Amino acid sequence: MDARLDFFGNALGAKVLRHINSAGKAASESGLPHATQELVKIRASQINGCGFCTDMHTKDAAHAGETAQRLHLVAAWREATVFTEAERAALELAEQGTRIADAAGGVTDEAWAEAAKHYDEDQLVALVSLIAVINTYNRINVINQQPAGAYRPGQFG
Repeated sequence: MDARLDFFGNALGAKVLRHINSAGKAASESGLPHATQELVKIRASQINGCGFCTDMHTKDAAHAGETAQRLHLVAAWREATVFTEAERAALELAEQGTRIADAAGGVTDEAWAEAAKHYDEDQLVALVSLIAVINTYNRINVINQQPAGAYRPGQFG
C-alpha cells in the first residue's frame, strides 16, 4: 500500500504539519500524564481507523514503558480493570470528542464533569487540545491512506 501523496515531503504539507505539531507539543508539555496522552491518542486513532497513528502511538507508549496488557485493552477500556478512574474519564472524553458527529449534543456534561474531577484546568485544555490534534492527524492520514507498520519510536523527534 502506498500513500496517495507524499504529504510529509510536500512543502505545503510540511508547513501544515509543523503548525499541527506545534499545537500538539504545547499540549503535551502541560502536565497531563504522558500515559494518559498516549491512551487518548490510541483510542481516537482506533475509532477513526487510522492505522498510521495507532501504530505510532502504541509503539511510542510501549517504548515509554506502557504494558502490553493495557495497550491491548485500550479498545475495550470500559470492560478493562487496568485503567485508573482518571484515565477512564480521559478515554470517555476522547471517545465522545472523536464521535462528535454521532451525537447531536456533542460531549455530555457527565463526561466533562468526570474529567474535571481528575484534571485541573491546564490539563483539561491539554486533553481537549490533544483530542483535537489527534483527530486532525487521523483525518490527514486516513484521507491520504498513509500506510501503517513502519514507524519507529522517536522517528519524528
